[in-house]
Amino acid sequence: MEPANQTCISEFFLMGLTYVPELQPLIFNVFLLMYLITIMGNLLIILAVSIDSHLHTPMYFFLCNLSFTDICASTTTVPKLLLNIQAHDQSITYVGCLSQVCFILIFCVLESCLLTVMAYDRYVAICQPLRYTIIMNPFLCILLVLLSLVISTINALLHTLLVLPLSFCTEQDIPNFFCELGQVTKLACSDTFINIIIIYTATIIFSVIPLSGIIFSYFQIVSSILKIPSVGGRHKAFSTCGSHLSVVSLFYGTGLGVYMSSSVSNSSSSNVIASMMYSVVPQMLNPFIYSFRNNEIKGALRKFITVAMVPIK
Repeated sequence: MEPANQTCISEFFLMGLTYVPELQPLIFNVFLLMYLITIMGNLLIILAVSIDSHLHTPMYFFLCNLSFTDICASTTTVPKLLLNIQAHDQSITYVGCLSQVCFILIFCVLESCLLTVMAYDRYVAICQPLRYTIIMNPFLCILLVLLSLVISTINALLHTLLVLPLSFCTEQDIPNFFCELGQVTKLACSDTFINIIIIYTATIIFSVIPLSGIIFSYFQIVSSILKIPSVGGRHKAFSTCGSHLSVVSLFYGTGLGVYMSSSVSNSSSSNVIASMMYSVVPQMLNPFIYSFRNNEIKGALRKFITVAMVPIK
């Protein structure tokens, strides 16, 4: 490929789901519907928790932050896709692409950290119930969320700053519907050895370590639950973890699907579908998982809908 001066790079082209003109209206409607469901579902979770004082606990505080993260993650990618389809323009500016890379990394790592924090919260609640309110105090809860945000932001800024010195080639087509770090790095003509090392290192740190923490937490949780003598007590303890465990399985399961798809297949269409399953679908399904599997959330949503439907006098 012919090298190009980086200062001349003004835009990239997102060649993911929009390369078939006949399918653009269908793709637009599907993604618009998914985006609206994601926004409304997660906003309902946040509003329901906010108006119900019984849900002002650490577990639901972390859930609200997870819902807000899901909204931000979807907003980083989907609106740009919808705009490109509507305008029949697949381009994204160089600055816009790097900004998208940065924010995608922030919210993906933040979600991984929040899921780990939520697993720790369930571990303390079930394994050390008498000390729960002492350990999971408001200061620690806020500190854990802020620490997760700081870690995810530093990681994203590091990757983004490492992309800035790269010079790119005349080939500027990204085979996806958003700017993904690995695919942007592949377009560079300059040496990307350091970038690749940092990408793999960060992937291991922010996937293996959090997942290991979650698995360890649930190992301790299951061990404690099995010691509960009554069947009703065991069922109640398991029910408090079911929603979180489902969300964790969805998040890491789709992430593994993206990795496997990129490893075994060079097909751009399969990679795009895998990326969609990871970057759009979990954020849309998370509110439904918590709504269907959590009786307290269902009660809070009914209460919120009832209050919202009462006419203002």
